This record gives sequence, structure tokens and C-alpha cells, in this order.
Amino acid sequence: MSEAELWRLGATELQRRYRERSLTPTAVVRAVLDRLDAVNPRINAVVARRDEAVLAEAEASTQRHAQGQALSPLDGVPLTLKDSLYSADMPTTCGTPALRDHCIGHDELAAARARQAGGLLLGKTNVPEFANEGYTANPVYGVTGNPWAPALTPGGSSGGAVAAVAAGIGPVAIAQDGGGSIRRPSSHTGLVGLKPSLSAWPREHALPGLLLDFDCIGPVARTVADARLLFEVLRGPAAADRSSMAAAWAAAQPRRGGPLRILYVEHLDANPLDREIAASCAEAVAHLAALGHRVERGALPLDVGFVMQAWQQIGQVGLAAMFDDHPDWEAQASAKYREAAEAGRRVGGARVWQIMERVRALRRESAAMFERCDVIVMPAAAALPWPADQAYPPVIDGQPVGPRGHAAYTGWVNAAGLPGLALPASPSREGLPIGIQLIGPYGQDDMLFDLAAAYEQRAPWAHRWPTL
Repeated sequence: MSEAELWRLGATELQRRYRERSLTPTAVVRAVLDRLDAVNPRINAVVARRDEAVLAEAEASTQRHAQGQALSPLDGVPLTLKDSLYSADMPTTCGTPALRDHCIGHDELAAARARQAGGLLLGKTNVPEFANEGYTANPVYGVTGNPWAPALTPGGSSGGAVAAVAAGIGPVAIAQDGGGSIRRPSSHTGLVGLKPSLSAWPREHALPGLLLDFDCIGPVARTVADARLLFEVLRGPAAADRSSMAAAWAAAQPRRGGPLRILYVEHLDANPLDREIAASCAEAVAHLAALGHRVERGALPLDVGFVMQAWQQIGQVGLAAMFDDHPDWEAQASAKYREAAEAGRRVGGARVWQIMERVRALRRESAAMFERCDVIVMPAAAALPWPADQAYPPVIDGQPVGPRGHAAYTGWVNAAGLPGLALPASPSREGLPIGIQLIGPYGQDDMLFDLAAAYEQRAPWAHRWPTL
């Protein structure tokens, strides 16, 4: 491989090359920055850069590797950070004009841990305004395109993160998932993306959340091994996030032996599913069965209808609360977000309490569900990528849908606090990526990674690259 193509190497391969002294972080960062220059104008994935700083950090990492003193398996690996997560030395705009120069001088905890581990932060990736849409466009930085078809969306809200990794702008990214915002974009771009168990990556120094405690920070990568590497380095409890103590306890519990009991849920209630996605996911499930697991097809044994119906109100109340605390943000927000906040202010306290109680009930019922099966498999998204400047596809499989029709399969996983891992399946006839998601019990992120690694070995995808 030529020096110019070092951007193709994954995080685990980089670590192998660093250990054998055949490659340096400095050379890799230079190649990745060249790749960023070459492809970012076509897709608009990276919206803030720190070239001089990351080159200096790469040189320091090169010295550590030369002395056999790497800080972690992430040391020397280029990565990006979603622009809804705080970074100490770059603005965090969250795609809204009021935050164009918003820099509070500290990192979100995951970003801080990445830096402490020697990760090389290239810059920030684009989001929809307030990271609250299923596509990626905003009035500050504009529209992000899918590397596989730049006129189409990579999804959202982690659209910039997945577009960067899919295009070779760093092998891994730190992203965010409040209702599918890692898993759906990963499926639209042919990547691996984990929405971890609630607080497996703790939250501290975060922007105000809009979706109760549904928002999780997680890894995006081209391979299972690379996603797992990033997850392992940044996981672990923190006193500021008490839920992270529960996540650590749950992860330490013993697993059931033998073949896994897998339930494939092709359709969630009456929500439509693109037929090419259905065919691709069925093929992927056949691979899981061929690995020796017990696969059954059926309906999701949970009633998630209430939470999904209440989803819009949850976001509206979250916006209202955020704008009440930051009225200057509301003054400069796009009209649809101001209108949504006004709707949120009309939601009564009793309704909010009812939603919270139903979320708690869903989490109890999810725990009971996993006494009867080990893994739920679903499509990661209901639709193929659509035009990049369009908020959502209005029709799926010939049926009209609303703003979350494409997202029907993902939001309940966040509400339940469960881990969900998106994996590539066979592409569409036109070569557009398609993904499945594996959903496991709370704390069983590692079990999902183990299953995903076996699936990847049987049906590999890392050889597929978009042409840019």
C-alpha cells in the first residue's frame, strides 16, 4: 500500500503496524488529512478541523510508539467527533446559528477519554440542527452527502460521522444515538455502529439533552474489531453518571452458554419496510442461522406503541426545556424548532409523568423478554437513502409515512436502554448500503460484538469502498 493510501487502514491494523514499527502515526495523519482535502468538498462530512494540533499530537504519539510506551490501543488512531459533543478547542455548534462560536473550553467525557488514550482528533462532523433529525443539514454548515451517492443522505443525526468514516476520513468516529442516530446512518453507509447500553459510555459535560436519558454516545467504524477497540477504550463507569455503575455491573454478569436464541422481527407492527431491505436482512439472518444459532421469526414481544406515539412530544418538551434555559438559542433557531418548543410548552406535567412511567415499564418488560431469547434482530432502517436535502422519505414500500417512518425500528431500543449494534448486510441492486441491527439485554454489548464478529467473518464487507 502506498503512503497516499494509508487512510484505508483500520484502527486494529494501525496498531499492528505501529507495534512492528513499519508505520508511524505522523505518516497516517498526513495521509488522512490529504484524504479529507480530497473528498470532503463532495460530501461535507467534517465541519471543523485542527490540522496543526493533530499533527503535533501525531508526532508525540510517534515518539511514544518508538519508545514502546503507547497509552492505549487507541494511541495514534485518527478519529472524528460529532458536532453535538463538546470539545475543548473547537466550537460545538449543534448545527444552529446561536452556537456558531460556542466553545466552553472542555470536552465531553468520551472526547476527554479519547484524548487521554492518545486518540488523534481530526475535527468535528456535521449534524442536523440540534441533532434532532434523521438526515444531516443545518443553516450553519449546510447539507452532508452520502459517500456512496453524494446526492443522497447518509441519514442523521450522525450523518457527518458516518460519512467521514465511510469516505476514509479516519477509521473510527465518536457519534451519538438518541433514537437510532448511529444505527440508521451506519446502515446507510455500510458501517458498524453501536448504540451502547445506557451509560456504558458515561455522560459528563454534555449539551442539554432533548430525549430524556435516551441519548447515548457510541462508536462508528468500518469493522467490528475497530468499533470494539474504540468501545473498550472509552467504556467504564464515572461517578458523575450513576447509570454507568449499573452498566458496568450488568456487563460483568455471566452469559448463557450454547447457541444463541435469536428472534428475527422483520416488521414492527404495521410500519412499512422497503422490500430490498427486507430481502437483504433475511439473507443476513440466514447467515446467523448458519453459524449454529437458533433463529425464529416473529413479532416483537413488547408493546412499544405508546413510546413511539409519544416520541414527538418527548422531543418537543426537551426543546422547550432547553430554550427556557437558553432563550438566545431559541431566538436564532429555525422556525420549525421554535414551533416544536411551543408545542412542548403545551404538554402538561401529567402527560410527561405518564411517559416516564411507561418508559420505566418498557425497561422492566425488556428484561423479562430476554429471559426467553438472547438477541433480537431487526432491520436498522426502514428505507434506503433518500435525497440529501430532504428531512425524511415520504413513502416507503408504496405507503405514505411521517417523519419517523424510516426510523420505526430504532427508537424503542433507546427508550428501553438496550444495546443495539448495526452491521452491514448485502447492498441494494443499485449498490446502496443496507444494515441489520442486533439488540441484546442491558449490559450485553460484548455478547453482541462476539456475534457480530462471527457474522462478519462469514459475510465480510470491509472490502467495499465508495467511489469518490
